[in-house]
Amino acid sequence: MAKRILITGAAGFLGSHLCDRFIKEGYNVVAMDNLITGDLRNIEHLFKLEQFEFYHHDVSKFIHVPGHIDYILHFASPASPIDYLKIPIQTLKVGSLGTHNCLGLAKEKKARMLIASTSEIYGDPAVHPQTEEYWGNVNPIGPRGVYDEAKRFQEAITMAYHTFHGLETRIVRIFNTYGPRMRLNDGRALPAFIGQALRGEDLTLFGDGSQTRSFCYVDDLIEGIYRLLLSDYAQPVNIGNPNEITLKEFAEEVLKLTGSSVKIAYKPLPVDDPKQRQPDITKAKEILGWEPKVGRAEGLKKTYEYFKSLPKEELYKLPKEFMSNK
Repeated sequence: MAKRILITGAAGFLGSHLCDRFIKEGYNVVAMDNLITGDLRNIEHLFKLEQFEFYHHDVSKFIHVPGHIDYILHFASPASPIDYLKIPIQTLKVGSLGTHNCLGLAKEKKARMLIASTSEIYGDPAVHPQTEEYWGNVNPIGPRGVYDEAKRFQEAITMAYHTFHGLETRIVRIFNTYGPRMRLNDGRALPAFIGQALRGEDLTLFGDGSQTRSFCYVDDLIEGIYRLLLSDYAQPVNIGNPNEITLKEFAEEVLKLTGSSVKIAYKPLPVDDPKQRQPDITKAKEILGWEPKVGRAEGLKKTYEYFKSLPKEELYKLPKEFMSNK
């Protein structure tokens, strides 16, 4: 019998790529999304397949899925500042109530569950690069607190189910990821920069541009998640690309890629914006035999081609007041 996997947040950027990967691996995929930030266009190519089914449902409410389930990937959550600044309560609920509901379902079905945590649990880090042992530097009542603390609680309750109920759990801490199916109105650095370049607008850089990020191409991330799910390791694992770059350098790379003649416009740094972000991936290398393969130049080219292929009206859906270099 084919393995059956439930993927929450399935119509989102990462969720949709996970659906593709597990279909390719021969799984029966149950996709779930309330579409508050997801887009059915990301998974519409799968609807014709017998091994794919979709539930339009909010995981913050009771979850019922008939039949056996072998694995659950919990990826339902707003993941960018533009989203969690607009819907802070829903962000907290999906990280707490939604995770609790998924864990309850995993316990009932005797399924293994992997949760999507984030580098944001490290906050504005005082340790660099960030290892899994670092507890973070998070402002719980700042604007980012609704996302950071939702994810920190998500990790805590997942480990509680693991230790108290003996549930098989996995925790992936995802660092900045990019690729096709990102939303241009995502608000994060890469889609914001490319969108502005395509519209002929100056690139908005917050602060002096010296803050760093480490960008991982989506195919590499999905491979790391796949390996972690099937591993025997229950502690958190960083998955990301340790190739660190300043946002000013990154903006210049985007300008070169797009051939745009626009300039860089500087604005004040948002509250609690992380100054540095770089994963220590020693555990991923040792435990999963994983490290990123796609270079930034190659990944950026693929992502730019995707954004260029979008309908023109997609370029003008970016609420600038929420933009942030996450």
